[in-house]
Amino acid sequence: MTENNLHKAFEAECQQEIARQGEDQKVVALARDFFNESARHKYSYHFSWMGRPIIQLPQDMMAMQEIIWQVKPDLVIECGIAHGGSIIYYASLLELQGHGEVLGIDLDIRPHNREAIESHPMAKRIQMIEGSSIDEATAQKVRAVAEGKKVILVLDSNHTHDHVLEELRLYAPLVSVGSYCVVMDTVVEDMPADFFPDRPWGHGDNPKTAVWKYLEENKDFEIDRQMQNKLLITVAPDGYLRRVR
Repeated sequence: MTENNLHKAFEAECQQEIARQGEDQKVVALARDFFNESARHKYSYHFSWMGRPIIQLPQDMMAMQEIIWQVKPDLVIECGIAHGGSIIYYASLLELQGHGEVLGIDLDIRPHNREAIESHPMAKRIQMIEGSSIDEATAQKVRAVAEGKKVILVLDSNHTHDHVLEELRLYAPLVSVGSYCVVMDTVVEDMPADFFPDRPWGHGDNPKTAVWKYLEENKDFEIDRQMQNKLLITVAPDGYLRRVR
């Protein structure tokens, strides 16, 4: 058997194992319990990438690496910058591929974060726009950058239903066929109700409900359930959306 055939056989075996893993209610429940209990300690806050806090689960960042390698985008758009760790992470992956740039959007890019991002070695592959992601003026700027490019989209800003749904309506059409729109923090719908007492989002009003509504409106995307079955521990169940047409 050739090396190529061996690799294909290995991948096929993995796909079967992933499907069985996603159907294993015991392991799914264990993953959910780990997520909820570790979230009480702000588990996802404790990782960094190239010196900047990333505030993401390592599992989801591995998934993003796989997606970026598979798609080989010209542009990764992320709504939500915070400390800049994730846009630096995506920029570093594009640097390894030798192609592509990242566009980060945030309502408030704090001066110390902007300075750290702009002085970072990966800054050469990063652009930033300060403004609300759902303002038409911001959307026009994003469309101008994205025009004619192969795009991956990541949504990780305000997590209310209305905000995320509007982001999807504005930016998901920019995603290339075969590429992904990744909606972070859909897991809010699945977490205990007492996790968000001081936030405007919660059960019934969060990124997952926005995804469900958007998929009712738009048939260009489908949920990549294989990805969430593989990860098990993820902030984005039902949030890995592949554009299929």
